[in-house]
Amino acid sequence: MNGRDLVRSVKAVGMVGTAQGLRTVRSSWRRWRADAAGLAPRGPERARVPGPVTGVEPEPGGGVVRFARSELRVRVAAGGAVFWGWDGAGPEPSYALACGSPEPDPRAVLEPDKEGGWRVVSERATVVVSRHGAVELRTPGGVMLRRDLPPRWWEAEGGAARWVQRSEVAADARFFGLGGRAGGPRLRNGTYRLWNTDPGGSFGPGDDPLYITMPVQMVVADAGTHLVFHDNTWEGEVLVHEGEEGAGSGHDRTGSCEVRMDGGPLRCWAMVGTPARVLHTWASLTGPPALPPSWALGHHHARWGFGSEQEVRRIVAGYQERGLPLDAVHLDIDHYEAHQVFTVDKERFPKLPQFADELRRDGIRLVSIVDPGVKAEPGVALYDSGVAADVFVRDAGGRAVRGVVWPGESVYPDFTDPRAREWWGRLYGERLKQGFSGFWHDMNEPVSFAAFGEATLPRSARHALEGAGGDHREAHNVYGLAMARAGYEGLRELHPDERPFLFSRSGWAGMQRYGGTWSGDVSTGWPGLRASLSLVLGLGLCGVPYSGPDVGGFDGSPSPELYLRWFQLGSYLPLFRTHAAMGAGRREPWEFGDEVLEHARVALAERRRLLPYFVTLAHLARRTGTPYVRPLWWGGPEDRALRDCEDAFLLGDSLLVAPVLESGVRQRTVRLPRGRWYDTATGKAYEGPGQVVVEAPLSRVPVLARAGTVLPVRASDGGVELEAWAPAQGRTGGGLVIADAGDGWAEAEIERYTTRWDEGRVVVERDGGESEGAPGRPVGIRGLAG
Repeated sequence: MNGRDLVRSVKAVGMVGTAQGLRTVRSSWRRWRADAAGLAPRGPERARVPGPVTGVEPEPGGGVVRFARSELRVRVAAGGAVFWGWDGAGPEPSYALACGSPEPDPRAVLEPDKEGGWRVVSERATVVVSRHGAVELRTPGGVMLRRDLPPRWWEAEGGAARWVQRSEVAADARFFGLGGRAGGPRLRNGTYRLWNTDPGGSFGPGDDPLYITMPVQMVVADAGTHLVFHDNTWEGEVLVHEGEEGAGSGHDRTGSCEVRMDGGPLRCWAMVGTPARVLHTWASLTGPPALPPSWALGHHHARWGFGSEQEVRRIVAGYQERGLPLDAVHLDIDHYEAHQVFTVDKERFPKLPQFADELRRDGIRLVSIVDPGVKAEPGVALYDSGVAADVFVRDAGGRAVRGVVWPGESVYPDFTDPRAREWWGRLYGERLKQGFSGFWHDMNEPVSFAAFGEATLPRSARHALEGAGGDHREAHNVYGLAMARAGYEGLRELHPDERPFLFSRSGWAGMQRYGGTWSGDVSTGWPGLRASLSLVLGLGLCGVPYSGPDVGGFDGSPSPELYLRWFQLGSYLPLFRTHAAMGAGRREPWEFGDEVLEHARVALAERRRLLPYFVTLAHLARRTGTPYVRPLWWGGPEDRALRDCEDAFLLGDSLLVAPVLESGVRQRTVRLPRGRWYDTATGKAYEGPGQVVVEAPLSRVPVLARAGTVLPVRASDGGVELEAWAPAQGRTGGGLVIADAGDGWAEAEIERYTTRWDEGRVVVERDGGESEGAPGRPVGIRGLAG
């Protein structure tokens, strides 16, 4: 604490306004005092390394290797994932794992290795432990993918030991992941903080960290792909250093990363294989992604500042009068009474349930924002209920921690307490009675406005942590994850026959079990547009397949061209939602002139046409963990040029989308993966791998279809038909169709199709013998003139 904080306090009062400004200043000083009293100063520290091997103890799937000053447990799970943990750390307890620790692979055994080390050999990976504690992850063929050097701990009396783990990878390796990173998806040289953070305003590619950080790295190299997850919720940072091929010899040629944690266990999971196999294994550990209801794959419109039912009616009428598809409208905090969660302003929305029913009859769902902060005032029903249930986060002295958010001085449910989750989950009944069909969680990093210091709860705040107990340093990163769990499980109880729709601004590893996320307050500008794609790609590689940006950016007023290019990109992303801040420019397509409106109409029509494909991708993500949006190297990670390509993506296996990310661009270069690709607008064929120049008029962005693919699309009568693209001569192709069986839990059938040439014509066959598609599914063949 210093004089600058006092100056910031004075400025905060002036900028925010007297009442809220004073609350914010008081809250900041209160947080500082709480941490000064509740966090013991770190005393003298003693460094420790494992030391030499002293013995081993075989166990199912691996065993324990003991060193002079530590021990390491290595275990291969039946699904192929490899776990190792130091100092007795086991797989559980964990917020990431879906169903507890998986069964060990009985075929994997601990056996001696050369030079006094030990190894565990399994079908998908080999782990080699040196006699001084280095751990190597190798392919089944013995090629090294990663080498963890012996870790180092710094232990202080009475405090959690902080630790550092440095790892080496091949010089050609590229790093991806670590949650939602605006500068990604490839993680270049730099330091990446692991602490979920509201940037306090709109952000761009240079801002880090953001709302979702997680210690999940996917590393792609010539030798293979692997994913490593350090299962530790504490604050930390990851230092990435890419290798420099040809820059020298020995250590200078390798890439490296260094994980530093301020406390908590040193344990990690690793999985090896193709990108698809790696994420399938990851989903088997952390849980399959939640399956959104089919309507959530359509177009959403939102705004902070609709203000009233009349304004929402005006926007909906604007879509309907112009014949534009609209599937959902989102209401922000301005529909609350005095910004209080689980309330409705009856003057602005006097008959919300009836209005919601009216919209639903027109095929439009209402989605409600939900914030965690509860107004701390006796007489407020929600506050009184929470006090009676004893569910709020407390400080070291046992008092409820208070912060400041939109309703003013607020308290925060402790979502790491099962009792609090159950209490909170029941509250969604009020939202359902109001007619809402879906929910977006905001401000759940969690946020407390700050005049100085961090805009979150005191680090000394106490949390239940599932009965283990601990402070906010350990609970902070999983707060949003646990809130999502509370909402999802509550909705499952309240509406057991419908799949919940929920997405969350903050979260952690495993958040896909409960829903998706969105970009948060991405800045309006061309850099913000590029950051939008980076976030979706990076989150998908961390196992969160359903996400999307605020189309048009959160703040400011996009130019017509920027808005249109953002709209076109959004139409090919899982969550397709326009959104903006109060006071920002409009985001309705007709507000940007007739030309933009007509081009936006085309984008909306194509999204509607591709809905069966998005439904198929959603079901595939649920079954396999594979994201809808994939980097170009997905099917060919050995292609180094594709590993560095960040301005295009694959939508499933069938389509390659090359959005326009710069002003004035009317044609662009696209790097193609191996195989033949057809421009879906012109039918022209291109051969990959390599670069091609394609037209990108203002009316569309380039989209290419893989030769031989079978694409499910929406027919004019609302059914599903097949769009098949001719395979290259002498080749075959295929595709899947998973038609949703409604928004409940019925298992959808998988239809598999193949394409081939037969006597000069393209034949489409469904597995099982039917030709030309399934009964009742028309088939259109494209690409014959390419």
